[in-house]
Amino acid sequence: MQPTTNAAIATHTIATYASLYQKELVDQILPFWLKHSLDKEHGGFFTCLDATGKVYDTDKFMWLQGRQVWCFSYMYQYVNQNPEWLQMALNGAAFMQKHGRDAAGNWYFSTTAAGKPLVQPYNIFSDCFATMAFAALDRVQPSDVYKQIALDTFNNIIARRKNTKGNYNKAYPGTRPLKNFSLPMILCNLSLELEHIIGAEKVDAFIPEIIHEVMEVFYQPQLGLVLENVYEDGSFSDSFEGRLINPGHTIEAMWFIMDLAKRKNDTALIQKAVTIMLDTLAYGWDDEYDGIFYFKDVKGYPPQQLEWDQKLWWVHVEALVALAKGYALTGDENCAAWFEKVHAYTWSHFRDTENGGEWYGYLNRRGEVLLPLKGGKWKGCFHIPRSLYQVWKTLENMQTI
Repeated sequence: MQPTTNAAIATHTIATYASLYQKELVDQILPFWLKHSLDKEHGGFFTCLDATGKVYDTDKFMWLQGRQVWCFSYMYQYVNQNPEWLQMALNGAAFMQKHGRDAAGNWYFSTTAAGKPLVQPYNIFSDCFATMAFAALDRVQPSDVYKQIALDTFNNIIARRKNTKGNYNKAYPGTRPLKNFSLPMILCNLSLELEHIIGAEKVDAFIPEIIHEVMEVFYQPQLGLVLENVYEDGSFSDSFEGRLINPGHTIEAMWFIMDLAKRKNDTALIQKAVTIMLDTLAYGWDDEYDGIFYFKDVKGYPPQQLEWDQKLWWVHVEALVALAKGYALTGDENCAAWFEKVHAYTWSHFRDTENGGEWYGYLNRRGEVLLPLKGGKWKGCFHIPRSLYQVWKTLENMQTI
């Protein structure tokens, strides 16, 4: 369902939105993590925080450690050189350096509070966010050690990308050789994060391959959608995995693509990314209760994910970033109208007006809070602060155009 087309975030409202997103980031979200997540005994961060910020589980998930190091490093560089923010980043990085990797340099999925390994390094996204963390920290606190960790980990990701789980892959080899959209999606963003270390020439050489994978292999023109899994040659697999659509992944990836296209001054690619983003949003929108579905089956069959109809925080805030960027880059009023619609849903359902601070992460289909947590095994200090920053800066910069 398309919203009514109008100049929803026209010039006279841009300043209001920019200020709103800035204030929420600086006055609510970052102070919440600064106050509640720091482990003063062992270092690193607690991410399992309830509605009030109380720690309800002390396990540490390495990809969330990396995300939080990245976040405080990035905000220190681009928002405010608050020494507390830098100290948070340094604290998390020290814990990661000491406890985060196995002997081969692969990053564990989780550890105890004290840093003893709990779950083996089966998930390459621990490596992805470790790369982002140390690259971002190196920009504000230059260090040959940080650079080397980021570079070594990035090279390890590239070496593992044909079989990201390695020995921990449960799939029987050869029967249904599928590849997943998640890694090429994140590599869009990761390559830019590393530019000051690997150099613009390497990034420019890397970008076309990533764009091709996202926009020509996983994107299916006949469907107008991006599949989560395809065969190695890009063909369709009529299976649970092959029919899976994750609207949030696609929408997030499209703003990554917009950033790359802007860098290349490729207006056709920007327009294609905006079109895919809008098509995916319309496809994933719940016309009955509003909000964006977590998963859908491209043939309309029941998805295997029982949580398919939940409404998740990251899906909605990443959609706001994509819509703001799409509007700023193209002036497409469909982006503006959708921004109004998604903004209204997101701020009225995920934002905690009772306790303040961070937002809730998980809603049921009707938009009711499903889990009264602010952080956990999967939700940490990343999507909401990054998205608030991106929307704020995107709209703020529009005022000067």
